[in-house]
Amino acid sequence: MTRMVASLSALIMSILLLVSGNAFLTTLLGIRLSLEAVEPSVIGWVLVCYSVGFVLGTLYVHKVIGRVGHIRAFAVFAALAAVTALIYPLAVNMVLWAALRIISGFSVAGVLVVIESWFSSRATNSNRGALFAVYQIVFYLAAAGGQLVVNLGDPAHFMPFTLAAILLTLALIPLALTQMEAPAIESTERLSFFTLARQSFTGAAGALVCGVLIGSFYALGPVYATMAGLDVPRTSLFMASAIVAAMLLAWPLGRICDSFDRRRVMFLVSVVGATTAVVVAMTGSTNIPLLMVLVGLFTGFAGTLYPIAVAITNDRMETHRIVAASATLLLSYGIGSVIGPIVMAELMSILGPSGLFWGNAGFLVLLASVTSYRISHTEDVAVADQEHFVAAMPEASPVLAEIDPRNEQFQLSPEQEEDPARQAG
Repeated sequence: MTRMVASLSALIMSILLLVSGNAFLTTLLGIRLSLEAVEPSVIGWVLVCYSVGFVLGTLYVHKVIGRVGHIRAFAVFAALAAVTALIYPLAVNMVLWAALRIISGFSVAGVLVVIESWFSSRATNSNRGALFAVYQIVFYLAAAGGQLVVNLGDPAHFMPFTLAAILLTLALIPLALTQMEAPAIESTERLSFFTLARQSFTGAAGALVCGVLIGSFYALGPVYATMAGLDVPRTSLFMASAIVAAMLLAWPLGRICDSFDRRRVMFLVSVVGATTAVVVAMTGSTNIPLLMVLVGLFTGFAGTLYPIAVAITNDRMETHRIVAASATLLLSYGIGSVIGPIVMAELMSILGPSGLFWGNAGFLVLLASVTSYRISHTEDVAVADQEHFVAAMPEASPVLAEIDPRNEQFQLSPEQEEDPARQAG
């Protein structure tokens, strides 16, 4: 395990710098727009453009990588992300910022496809489960750490944007200096959304609602905190604790998912998550420590909806279609992450900051109702026949699904087959 991590140290360092810089920038933008007294509904439309760009990126960046190769593509995408970070404070214009968010989302998707392709190329049947776990832990810790960087400067000034650009640019260095051979890039097969919904409607709905919840929280969580009266240090802690909670709750809920029918687990998670959201909406920021605990529970339950949705889908899917199904589930999540900020921002304009959690509670109640209907009208998969639960990540490209431990169609790359010594590294 130690040897494997050491061999991937350049990739891991690039991930840490990229994800922390991107997470920092996302929170910074929400705070800055709130300080500029921009209406929440407008903020939602601006920030949702990142999700639009990210979805487009996962669909089309393979063409760029195929033309110029991994290293050049990585340099282009990382440079684009850094440049957009520097442009934001030059003119606080909503149309310009919306365009920059699309470019940012597209660029980050491109960088993640490159990095995850390298991870996939180093995977073997014996280590891909560990690789999958390492990637997730690094990703979540970097995202949480990025929130704390917000404390290093005044969001109203230029300096924090420069710091974000520095982090995004530094992500270039480790990967540019790596001696690892660039992997082959292959386009990812997809099922149509309607085909997926016919085979696993609950899974498709769960992924979409998870996108609504997580997409709206990442975009509007800093806006909620600012409107609720939290200062910048508390806002950064508010966001960081929510991300860490999502990571920590994934493992115990995974054990539950392996022991009980997963649709019933999704129903229970939806009900408990909705209840938590209602309590947050009713109590607000009257007690800051309690608010952070409750929001951490909410994001923890909301974040587990995606891996549960993946598990439910894979239980009903032929093994050779797991990667294709995962790509479509990511698309479903992406659609939800576009819907969420727009709807929640409108509710925040009408109801105030509590509108974020009233809206989230409504979507969770809807998911619970759909899940209950499906449980009563379709057959369960026996617990003994369920695939092993894996804490899948929505904030990734379809490439990562290739090393999902449940993917029985996983094959070694040609380079690994020719050189078995590389498989251990």
